[in-house]
Amino acid sequence: MSTENALLTILVEKINNDTLVLPTLPAIALKVRKAADDPNINLNAMADVIGQDPSLCARMIKISNSSYMGRSVKVTSTSQAVTRIGLRQIKNIATALAMEQLFVSKNEIVKIYLDDVWQQNLKVVAAAMAVMQLHVKETKNRTLNLDTMTLAALVHNIGVLPILTEAERHPEVFANPTFLNVAIDKLAGRIGASIMREWGFENEFVSVARSWSDMTVQTNLISYLDFTRLGAVMAGQFDSQKDAILNLAVQKEIFKDLSVLQSDDYQELYDSALAIFA
Repeated sequence: MSTENALLTILVEKINNDTLVLPTLPAIALKVRKAADDPNINLNAMADVIGQDPSLCARMIKISNSSYMGRSVKVTSTSQAVTRIGLRQIKNIATALAMEQLFVSKNEIVKIYLDDVWQQNLKVVAAAMAVMQLHVKETKNRTLNLDTMTLAALVHNIGVLPILTEAERHPEVFANPTFLNVAIDKLAGRIGASIMREWGFENEFVSVARSWSDMTVQTNLISYLDFTRLGAVMAGQFDSQKDAILNLAVQKEIFKDLSVLQSDDYQELYDSALAIFA
């Protein structure tokens, strides 16, 4: 059996037997999501929960002062950040900001792969955020939430994590990146959907993780899937289907004119979104 087939066979067998080890949410994300689901939670109590993680605190303040929130008065404390963001949005935003903790490994080769995946994810999420903000500005359509879009774009490729974890046990896989890419192309969507369900995420996250790279899956209405794919296109993915995705965006009236994606407004929003995760 070839190395490529061996990795695929092992992964499929573990998926079918429900023995594939899935990543768990970072502890601080679990705490924030649990607190957000508490009907009696208030802003001060949420600030206390977030205050348990200094890194998350710093990033929450940073996002509060970005164009993401559309405000000019400077925020300097976690409680101010929580107040500005609001309890409704904080659940997804805090989860997104904590997600980087998953993309680590003690194995040097795997670490390089994970770093590449994370950096690519940041480009996708920054582009998707910029695209959605431009869409809302142009159309006034607020059917979808920017905080949900941010998290959905950030976890769209989460299915690669268990694949890389399994590949770590088979070092020969890294001798030829094609072996790994084939496994990711064939299984990452299926695994990603399983992770979203395991984490108790809503259906829109399951759909993005499962189908973002499968162009046979389309939605009638404008969806998070559309913005994730546009983010991926703008981040340099989907080269072979770039035109189809962009044309579909015009057909679905996400934009009237694609020239907006080359505008200074787009670049400014993209840079601002990327800076949140820096």
